[in-house]
Amino acid sequence: MKHEYVDRYRELGLRVSLLRKIKGYTQEQLAERAGKSLTFIGSIEAPNMPTSVSLETIFDIANALEMPVYQLFLFENDIKP
Repeated sequence: MKHEYVDRYRELGLRVSLLRKIKGYTQEQLAERAGKSLTFIGSIEAPNMPTSVSLETIFDIANALEMPVYQLFLFENDIKP
């Protein structure tokens, strides 16, 4: 993982966590719906442990959350007034 992307992976994990909670899913439910392990979903969401993810995983998570992929990348720091 490139050092300059660490913050982006962290933001992605926090975004996945937020959207999962909005949907009312546990990590276990998201993992099952996305076809991933609970440990892997937990590592994606852990802010102190940035985890790189494949594009396929991004698609799987977006499908599991029933939302377009781009919504996973709407980071607060990128929103300009």
